[in-house]
Amino acid sequence: MRTAFNDFRKTFRPDSPDSERLSAEQEREMARAIRRAEQKVRESLAGIEEADDILMRRPKRVERTRAGAVDRLEEAVRAVQKAAKEQPDLRGYAGEAVNAWNESENLRWRLAMSGLRIAHGEARKLAGPFLDEEDLVQEGYIGLLRAAKRFDPDRGIRFSTYARWWVRAQMTRAIDHTGRPVRLPGCAVEQTRNLRKAMKRFETMGTDYTLADLAEEVGIDEARARLLLSQGNVVSLDEPVDDGPRPRTLDKFLADDEAAQPDDDAIHGQQLGRIRAAFEAVLSERERFVLTRRYGLDDGEYHTLSDIGRDMKLSRERVRQIEHKALATLREHSGIDLTQLAAR
Repeated sequence: MRTAFNDFRKTFRPDSPDSERLSAEQEREMARAIRRAEQKVRESLAGIEEADDILMRRPKRVERTRAGAVDRLEEAVRAVQKAAKEQPDLRGYAGEAVNAWNESENLRWRLAMSGLRIAHGEARKLAGPFLDEEDLVQEGYIGLLRAAKRFDPDRGIRFSTYARWWVRAQMTRAIDHTGRPVRLPGCAVEQTRNLRKAMKRFETMGTDYTLADLAEEVGIDEARARLLLSQGNVVSLDEPVDDGPRPRTLDKFLADDEAAQPDDDAIHGQQLGRIRAAFEAVLSERERFVLTRRYGLDDGEYHTLSDIGRDMKLSRERVRQIEHKALATLREHSGIDLTQLAAR
């Protein structure tokens, strides 16, 4: 199903057949058709050892749901399809199972995509600084596919009503995960949200409450409630901290403009390597000494013409002439301008 979703992102257009809207009766009939196609898959796989090992095994906790059963059925189809490559007598059964499975997948896809308006509507409500509307719509598509896998046509509710919960849950979970430097498990995210809802409810009623009251309301112990609420004290550097047409994030205020930047250090190192190579190639020993001292290439300290003249026992003017000639040579033969580098 994830592969189908990735293909959809590349090809979907709002006016495509994938965006059809179904009536309540059409939703129920499509869901029943999905169940019939899945039953065809089971009948095609009946008695095949590779499939029975998967379908008859004791399900894990996460597999005891409707979605878990569908996942096991898909696993069985793939297992028989693989086994049929080595056992020719299974090819007919594998072909029937694959065709029935593809039919159920296509129907499930159509059912999910009938709720596209739900994904777009919820995305507009929940878009914020951590996830924009486009990203939330994509999360909503995942929620629709999960809803289609779990929808029961005999429960007496519309798919659009059922899918809205899954879409919103997928979006809010993505927002919670994106807005935290440390990703919390899904159950912890839900419990944290329920704690904050309980806090808001108590405050709306004007009732005093304690941490124990919140924990009892949510159905967890007090120590866990304290731990979950403490996670909210973490602040994201990407969170806007001021208002206005162009709000700035916290990292803009914390950035040290005077601190050395890794990119600048790397560029500076490359420039120094290029300069040293040019010194060796086109300058005399005396010219290299003057420029190295003048621009602090060895110790990071700039020196005056007078200082260099005393070291070389030359006049200040003579040192200036040597510097001028050396700079001209560098510009001519290597394209290096030390005066520009020094200005930076």
